[in-house]
Amino acid sequence: MLVAAVTGEGGGGRLAPLRPDGAPAGRVTPVASLAGAVSVREQRDHPRWLWSATDAIYPGLLRDGVRVERCHDLELTEALLLGHAGRWGEPRALPAAWARLTGGPVPRDPPPRQAEPPGGSQPVLFDTAPSPVAAGADPLTAVTEVYADQVARIAATAHPGRFRMLVAAESAGALIAAEMGRAGLPFDAAVHDELLVELLGPQSPVGGRPRRLAELASKINDAFGVRGLNPDSPAELLRAFARSGFDLPSTRAWVLRDVRHPAVPLVLEYKELHRIWTAHGWAWREAWVQDGRFRAEYVAGGVVSGRWATRGGGALQIPKVVRRAVVADPGWKLVVADAGQLEPRVLAAVSGDARLAAAGAAGDLYAALATDSFGGDRAKAKVALLGAMYGQTGGAAVLALAVLRRSYPRAFDHVEAAARAGEQGGLVRSWLGRTCPPAHADLASLSGDTGGGSAEEGDVPRSRPDARARGRFTRNFVIQATAAEWALVLLATLRGALAGTDAELVFFQHDEVVVHCPADQAPEVAAAAQEAADQAGRLLFGDSPVRFPLEPSIVDRYVDAKP
Repeated sequence: MLVAAVTGEGGGGRLAPLRPDGAPAGRVTPVASLAGAVSVREQRDHPRWLWSATDAIYPGLLRDGVRVERCHDLELTEALLLGHAGRWGEPRALPAAWARLTGGPVPRDPPPRQAEPPGGSQPVLFDTAPSPVAAGADPLTAVTEVYADQVARIAATAHPGRFRMLVAAESAGALIAAEMGRAGLPFDAAVHDELLVELLGPQSPVGGRPRRLAELASKINDAFGVRGLNPDSPAELLRAFARSGFDLPSTRAWVLRDVRHPAVPLVLEYKELHRIWTAHGWAWREAWVQDGRFRAEYVAGGVVSGRWATRGGGALQIPKVVRRAVVADPGWKLVVADAGQLEPRVLAAVSGDARLAAAGAAGDLYAALATDSFGGDRAKAKVALLGAMYGQTGGAAVLALAVLRRSYPRAFDHVEAAARAGEQGGLVRSWLGRTCPPAHADLASLSGDTGGGSAEEGDVPRSRPDARARGRFTRNFVIQATAAEWALVLLATLRGALAGTDAELVFFQHDEVVVHCPADQAPEVAAAAQEAADQAGRLLFGDSPVRFPLEPSIVDRYVDAKP
């Protein structure tokens, strides 16, 4: 059953039953309490909810204690369909979709939402969101007609079954993102304070740098033989190195590591500790950690590859040392499940390369490749496979890639074809149908991967060097975007397995998921995570021999999970 839901005044709204194609299936019902009505229908009928945007409606339901099993998110689906049509950069909100159907003016996208720490304002049942249609139009009519239009456009794609799975996974991801933000990651403020003092020294009573950073700043000045140099300023550091005979392009860590100067280890330590102080220090904790939980606002599909992003809080960049403060509640455990070698396994599955797929059936794919084609040299096998996916063609990768091309031609040709399409300005798609931006799109503005993804490489003009850069982007896009789809299906499947238990999904980053659960349920949760990984592989790739091992860890502290 499909039920459309729109909000109204004072927490009310309207519900409308629909057929799968979007046609009406009954009367529209006004309700005084949308949360109450949704709760009743959810328990009685378990419908699939149709609404304009999950992040505008579902947080309000969660605050009122209402969870739903399934939904169709119109905004996320519209973004997928516009991308599939090569129409990146168009307004993709529901107002624009409605305007295209009615022939009215297409509105501009609303200004981006500013990240706010949780608790910064009074809670309301439903977040304030722009009206889905122009003034005077009926929101419920817009929702149902845009949905019917989307159903028709999905059916017209080359692989409608796959695209429907993509839409379902993306919508499920939006539900999970809201639920994770509501649940929060268990966080021990006392442990966090201990590690900050251990790393940085006590806070300065008058503000400014903590003791360890102040000491390092002084030592950096001594190493250069100067006074007053601010190590926070890349320009000042570059001038100091230049005066010492080192003309450097930047102060990035990988540049500095090749420089022999006594200031280098001090600068590298300073940069690392300064990043912790500013991004995950005392001020961060005061803003983002409340009642023993770190609550971030996750953005499902926030990156062009389909990976998630966040609105503030740095959830996808928590340093390993700060993970010491992520501690399970007494009597509870954290189940941390990390998919090993995910992208190489995805390449084996999508390319249909039987020999690589056979290696993907092993626990350690790189070791299997080494035995099969690289004389037992695991490092060389890894260099070859990663070089093929990321476009590394020089140095040690040259000979290794030649072996890969000879032994696994279908896998090699799969990423090569994606690279050539990108260089020529074409579009490439993931396994389920997520489409890369066109060559003229500004990838820097379209990304937002706070987790350091490797595929987003900036704007790709048509000049030859930049065409090669776009080729590297599209080469990896077909794999990374499919890996993101596998992870979404895993999440949705695991969420279903955990329904009705006390276990909660509390964190997700690319290919790693964290569940907080009572200690006696942890073994069952770990088994459910591996079964969800197996099922995700079957749902996406059928009877492929490629395995997707998760290697769950059951721990008290996040930092103790297997790397």
